[in-house]
Amino acid sequence: MEAAVLTGEHLLVPERVILAPATGLFRPHPPATVTAEGEVVYEGQAVGVVEASGTPHDVTSPFAGFLMGILAHPGERVREGQPVAWLRTAAA
Repeated sequence: MEAAVLTGEHLLVPERVILAPATGLFRPHPPATVTAEGEVVYEGQAVGVVEASGTPHDVTSPFAGFLMGILAHPGERVREGQPVAWLRTAAA
C-alpha cells in the first residue's frame, strides 16, 4: 500500500495568535469595543493598541475566530511581534 504524498504545509491547528505591531505599552480595548473571551473577533478588528513613543498602533487580528484570551496585561511593555492575544479559528 502506498502512502499518500502531501505537498506543501497543511496546518490543522485552529489556534492563532495576534501579534504586537510595534514595541511599546499594550492597552487592550475596553469590553464595549472588544468582545469578551469566547466571542467572535473579525478579521481586521482591533483588539487593542500599542503606544510607541506617543504614537498609537492598532493591534488588529489577521484572522476571524473566537477570542480565547488576552496574553499581555494592560500597560505591559511588549516587543514587536510578541503575541498579545489568541484566537480559535473555525476548522477548515
